[in-house]
Amino acid sequence: MMELDVYTKDGTTDYRKEPAVKNKTGTWKACPFILGNECCERLAYYGINTNMVNYLKTKMHQTNVQAVNNVTTWSGTCYVTPLIGAFLADAYLGRYRTIATFSIIYAIGMTLLTLAASVNGLKPNCDSQGVCEPTGSQTAIFFIGLYLISLGTGGIKPCVSSFGADQFDDSDKKEKRSKSSFFNWFYFSINIGALVAASVLVYIQTNVGWGWGFGIPAVAMAIAVVSFFSGTRIYRNQMPGGSPLTRIFQVVVAATRKFKASMPADLSLLYETTADEESAVKGSRKLNHTEELKFFDKACIETESDHIKGTVDPWRLCTVTQVEELKSIIRLLPIWATGIIFSAVYSQMGTLFVLQGNTMDLHMGPSFQIPSATLSIFDTLSVLFWVPMYDQIIIPFVRRFTGHRNGFTQLQRMGIGLFISIFAMLAAAALEIVRLHIVKKNNYYDLDHIPISVFWQVPQYFIIGCAEVFTFIGQLEFFYEQAPDAMRSFCSALALITNALGNYLSTALVDIVSDVTTKNGKQGWIPNNLNYGHLHYFFLLLAVLSAVNLVVYCIVARFYTYKKAAGSID
Repeated sequence: MMELDVYTKDGTTDYRKEPAVKNKTGTWKACPFILGNECCERLAYYGINTNMVNYLKTKMHQTNVQAVNNVTTWSGTCYVTPLIGAFLADAYLGRYRTIATFSIIYAIGMTLLTLAASVNGLKPNCDSQGVCEPTGSQTAIFFIGLYLISLGTGGIKPCVSSFGADQFDDSDKKEKRSKSSFFNWFYFSINIGALVAASVLVYIQTNVGWGWGFGIPAVAMAIAVVSFFSGTRIYRNQMPGGSPLTRIFQVVVAATRKFKASMPADLSLLYETTADEESAVKGSRKLNHTEELKFFDKACIETESDHIKGTVDPWRLCTVTQVEELKSIIRLLPIWATGIIFSAVYSQMGTLFVLQGNTMDLHMGPSFQIPSATLSIFDTLSVLFWVPMYDQIIIPFVRRFTGHRNGFTQLQRMGIGLFISIFAMLAAAALEIVRLHIVKKNNYYDLDHIPISVFWQVPQYFIIGCAEVFTFIGQLEFFYEQAPDAMRSFCSALALITNALGNYLSTALVDIVSDVTTKNGKQGWIPNNLNYGHLHYFFLLLAVLSAVNLVVYCIVARFYTYKKAAGSID
């Protein structure tokens, strides 16, 4: 028995592909390298994303709508490409090698972007008035670098949080508790990087130059790679389990072939491997049978024809675990869909919040001005405040009343964040109403900066930061915990896709609103001069959509069934 306790029980291996020794690998001693990697990589990402809308306007000569749509489209793509990385990680490469490979692509993209902003001939030419006219080739090089970054982040983003959580054994009660805490500190490290990006880098980009402003994130990405490789010898690694899509299609085909078959009265007769906790799926524990979605159970009904050739054809007979993998994914989808509206709200920080701030008084003191994009620092500070508050105070306090080891369940945590996000949009709308009132009262329509401090935007940023701690961190943990062992990167990618669809939804809403409200020569809600617009209507629209989304979320969460893996601890 003592011999068995030497190794982890979740199937993880060390860098030599030997069973992972518990006291020599993983846990918190492996996390600094992973958290350091994430902090630097996110500094690089937010160093590009936070102020991109202003670069596109000033250097690429784009309108407000063009710049906003390009930013949200690129940001959305950064959350779609994780499907590629997740598939490769779960099916063939494993999370460690996927992160390493795509980090190189990421670094190439960062380098190309830096060159496009700093090297004569590659950067746009600007006249004495500061008006820039990029050539077709300059625009192409810039966007190639930008989308190489989106491909690179696609291999890192779905894997790194799951890779960090892999360092904790689900079968160990102490490590299981630490895993939940890991997700909080993982998001904390993300926001340390975002803090530097929103303050130092935005200032450098605005006041020193875009070459330095993009070059520093490129260096940060190099540091991220070094940090990650430094922990190689103490990492725990989950082995890739083969193509998850193939297993999903096998269940669908097998269940369809046996749709006329009758379920046995004794469900223990459904086909499963005989090993105590190992499943037929490489790198995965067995999953216990659940009652929902009974049609797919037909895939694991054994018949005489299934054993005629001696070996089992997985397109005719699947294990209970394989069927439960598909059920787990299907159960996640309604919860997943409700994250899209929240992501659309979140995306406003990099677009319309910045444009709103551009019209306000940017002074901090008599002579010092700050870029409006710097205000996103208050979202970051909010997260940095609420993460330790949640981990050290809220969880122990709530645990006294709920008895749950994490205070709130994952679903409760996400729902609270959705509720809080409504007030961020209401705060932004209220500020815009006040701003436009000042414009109208004093006839400031053609004034670049209205005499109302940009720091009145702080509440809307701070509220979004609070909502993030509940919803985004809750999503990270929920999609990791509820995913089958061999599909965790894939499910992390699913969670990230809500960010992509949120960005795309924001883009679509801006386009629709722009088309509808500019008919008959009207200025519309979001004109180039926001003093003539009605930006508050757009924020109120998002608030209404968020309220409806919360109601839908409460309904689908009420009927959700949590996954139970063999050997795991509740």
